Amino acid sequence: MSKEKRETYTMSEEELQMLTETFTNDYVEDVAKERKQTPVFSGVLKYFPNALKEVAKCSQAGNVQHDNGDKLFWDRSKSGDELDALTRHLIDHSINPLDDDGQLHLAKVCWRALAGLEKYLEGQDI
Repeated sequence: MSKEKRETYTMSEEELQMLTETFTNDYVEDVAKERKQTPVFSGVLKYFPNALKEVAKCSQAGNVQHDNGDKLFWDRSKSGDELDALTRHLIDHSINPLDDDGQLHLAKVCWRALAGLEKYLEGQDI
């Protein structure tokens, strides 16, 4: 049985550099385009500054409530029913805008909606 001799091709430094630059430039341009098509500041933060500050206060209060220490931390093991909790807070808002802990139910609705969306985008079932 004869073995065929395989020819190997070794890329020159110049060819490797050109390939790397082409890939890198194309990749960087694609990332830049995608980033520019995601206007987080002008498309979200500028629209809802007060609402987002309220959701941040709610997040901090939840951190204290769930005893996660000083550092803000989303303990996902303690929040798995985003859509049910969101709905309960929406119903409770119609009765009294403030929850027992002094936080706005609508802020909790928003936090749960963001949590649900984040999990969905990560591929988790909610």
